[in-house]
Amino acid sequence: MSISLSANNRIVLTIVVAVLGYFVDLFDLILFLLVRVQSLKDLQVAPADTLSTGTLLLNVQMAGLLVGGIFWGLLGDRKGRLSVLLGSIILYSVANLANAFVQSVSVYAVLRFVAGVGLAGELGAGVTIVTELLPQKIRGLGSTIIAGIGVLGAVSAALVVDWVTWRHAYMLGGIIGLSLLALRLGVRESGLFAKLKQSNVVRGDLWRFLRQPRLLTRVVVISLVGIPIWLIIGVLGAFTPELGHDLGFVTNPPRVTQALMYLYLGLGVGSLWIGGLSQLLQSRRRAVLVALGLLGLVLLAYPTIARLSVAAYYAIYFALGCAAGYWAMFVQIAAEQFGTNYRATVTTSVPNLVRGSTILMTLTVKALIPHFGVVTAALSVGFVVLVIATLATLSLPETFHRDLDYEEIV
Repeated sequence: MSISLSANNRIVLTIVVAVLGYFVDLFDLILFLLVRVQSLKDLQVAPADTLSTGTLLLNVQMAGLLVGGIFWGLLGDRKGRLSVLLGSIILYSVANLANAFVQSVSVYAVLRFVAGVGLAGELGAGVTIVTELLPQKIRGLGSTIIAGIGVLGAVSAALVVDWVTWRHAYMLGGIIGLSLLALRLGVRESGLFAKLKQSNVVRGDLWRFLRQPRLLTRVVVISLVGIPIWLIIGVLGAFTPELGHDLGFVTNPPRVTQALMYLYLGLGVGSLWIGGLSQLLQSRRRAVLVALGLLGLVLLAYPTIARLSVAAYYAIYFALGCAAGYWAMFVQIAAEQFGTNYRATVTTSVPNLVRGSTILMTLTVKALIPHFGVVTAALSVGFVVLVIATLATLSLPETFHRDLDYEEIV
């Protein structure tokens, strides 16, 4: 398929904007996990309550992601993908700026919810518009680049919090986000959405969508594929202090900033090799199944290797990231499973349903800890969601060669 020079420039700009947007999205999304302990300490939360209060705030943020995923997705199909790219960045940037000035846990919780709503729109809108712009044979590379480079936002956040206070880190995240607005103004809608606007096809109608069991089932199955990734991030990564203590680290425990930094470096590597494997195999499903198999092996090795030393602990987190780096492929699968009139709804809501599943996983792990300890509880939940994700992936149709110029009948 030939593409004009001007079209090429447009695609490159869109990918650059999506990459930078996801960079800032992850910077702000991961920031709370990195500053959880220090920020709660400064807010006079007792050390014994740090885990429970931190879990509450994380779950409030994830609830915001769930709400935002539906809101931004519907808006993307009704008003356009660009409205989401612009609106979401403004909301989460302002919310994170406000986080820098909180003086109580209750206000902190409200702002984490608002930030979660804003953070929900970025990735889905970016992947949707890039997927609709690129030719079929290489469209998977677009999401691979977005995720592979964008994950460096989380790495940057881990580095930043070692040099500045948690309040200054929130300020920086908000300022960087707002600075991207000017660049986003140069992006245009995809041709598929422009074509859709000229038709009378129903788009972004939540109630009509909810009355279609076949569509809802597809959303649930796709969401199950991605849950292991947030088990790694939201449980194994976020609760590094508690996991380190359970593994026997007392005098020199692993740090959550370093654990998440190595984890996200691995996720970046994973995004690239899994995206490349998908191109080589001409298959989304087989690439994800290979990744899930490797993730299972790394989880089996986790309790043995992680306790050897702090360096080994960080190494196993890098390995977890390399195996669980199919996030881009997962979002790509979501985009390719639905027609243009509901593509943004699904591609934006599904990643946030996965992020929101952290609520259930953290509560389950917390309930199991008194009986099995932190490590066994976390890994038990991990293997359950891994098996479920594998079965869900096997049940999905292959979409690598699918033509995306079609609409869902609702």
